[in-house]
Amino acid sequence: MPDTPTSSVAAPAARRGRADARARARAGTAKYPYIRRRLAPVELLSAEAVEIIEANAETLLEEVGIEFRRDPESLRLWREAGADVRGERVHIARGLARRLLATAPRQFTLHARNPARSVSFGGDATVFSPVGGPPFVSDLDRGRRYGTLEDLVNFIKLAHMAPAIHFSGGSMCEPMEIAPNKRHLDVQYAFFRWSDQGCEATPETPGHAADAVAMAQVLFGADYLDHHAVVLGNINSNSPLTFDGRMLGALRQFASHNQGTIIVPAVLAGAMGPVTPAGCMAEILAETLAGMALTQLVRPGAPVIMGSFVGAISMRTGAPTFGTPEATQMIFATAQLARRLGVPCRSGGSLCSSKVADAQAAYESAHTLLPTLLAGVNLVTHAAGWLEGGLVAGYEKFVMDADQCAMMQWLAAGMDLSERGQALDAIREVGPGSHFLGAAHTLANFQSAFYQSTIADYASFEQWSQEGSLTAEQRANRVWKRMLQDYQDPGIDPARDEALREFMRQRRAVLTDDIEDE
Repeated sequence: MPDTPTSSVAAPAARRGRADARARARAGTAKYPYIRRRLAPVELLSAEAVEIIEANAETLLEEVGIEFRRDPESLRLWREAGADVRGERVHIARGLARRLLATAPRQFTLHARNPARSVSFGGDATVFSPVGGPPFVSDLDRGRRYGTLEDLVNFIKLAHMAPAIHFSGGSMCEPMEIAPNKRHLDVQYAFFRWSDQGCEATPETPGHAADAVAMAQVLFGADYLDHHAVVLGNINSNSPLTFDGRMLGALRQFASHNQGTIIVPAVLAGAMGPVTPAGCMAEILAETLAGMALTQLVRPGAPVIMGSFVGAISMRTGAPTFGTPEATQMIFATAQLARRLGVPCRSGGSLCSSKVADAQAAYESAHTLLPTLLAGVNLVTHAAGWLEGGLVAGYEKFVMDADQCAMMQWLAAGMDLSERGQALDAIREVGPGSHFLGAAHTLANFQSAFYQSTIADYASFEQWSQEGSLTAEQRANRVWKRMLQDYQDPGIDPARDEALREFMRQRRAVLTDDIEDE
């Protein structure tokens, strides 16, 4: 018998060409609009469980309190709202935060530069957004390394191209070659320039948030921003039960300009939260209630999203863990509690602790992403590209995750019960004991009948071997390169582009290279 080709043996050029053509066709799938779920959300918690968590959160707000550090303005707002302010600790009476939150919209639109790519948060909407914040990137060709501005632009282009990534999110990797206190300008410009999808804004400091809002005003117009949300600011509490001055100042910048905020406690069970899911959820709810209520004190009606970033730590090593049953429970709980509050929800993603896009990464990501969809989460951050507990943005992982997001999009559409979907004519035509391969219904629908994966290989072993015995990660490597080659620049108005660049030049001239605190 002839030797079977292995992955170390190059496939013949013709076979590789056919494989590339199939990958190119799959990667060129049309962009999907954001998901409108036809599946009822799964509610994991009983009514009694929800009431226990809500009562415990109110107890934490009233008895323990939340610290609002180094931000006198937030303390002033809470004092005027009737909270018991003792130094920097704010004790919030039962029900006060909920009453303040009543002015927040149940659903709102995030307006993109391209109106066709605007997204909605709340209700039956689900929006997929890629990984945000890693200092490192990795790919099969160059391995793990610090992220650069070039990498960030690449990921923005990939998110722009990926069919089921509806929102560009936040900094998909940090451009580490740029000084920390100036890189937010390049990051914001890159999002505005290389994609016409919506995006987040840089919130590390009040000054950075103000710059992001100012750049959005240049692009969209100041009057437009006053009535339309065009960016989201991701505001993290410093769990447990603390907000720091930098995040609070950024929160006030976004809310005062009617831009969206996501209030996100970063609670890893056993470290920043208790070792039990119910205990973590009480803490998460208390922190999000306090943060979301503050946005309404700044500007009633400002759009806000209840967020959670859930995981645990290994009790053996102290390292973060993701995709565990406890984290899944907290994803379901977050969505259920947000619906009770009447605000949009952010959670989940394709989270994993794995260092490479291997089976561990796939299992952990799947155990995060599918529950996120079933729970009815509205904004799914870190949905594509997450590796190593969020330290790494992986090119191949991005493609593999984006493929799963597209599958989730098809799942969320529900079963087709139209006349076509019921297929009675096909069953009548074929009758007992035959097959459907040549049926008229099959011939009319075969091209769009099933989801076609961008990276999965369904060929026989022999054909797979002849084409190079490529793993899913190796196929994904080809796909992201092809996507970047096929990227089409959405363009930008030259006058607004120049105005953005001029703003950046002026700000760089006055900013230092250090992170500012105010």
